[in-house]
Amino acid sequence: MTPEELAAIRARQKSRALVTGVLLGALVVLFFLITIAKLSG
Repeated sequence: MTPEELAAIRARQKSRALVTGVLLGALVVLFFLITIAKLSG
């Protein structure tokens, strides 16, 4: 593989990891808010 192809693959992996991290963070926040709502109810 050429260095350009490797760089493109790494860029896709980085963007995919970033999206996965954001989704995981959003899920954690959602569970936290649901827990707070249940405890305060």
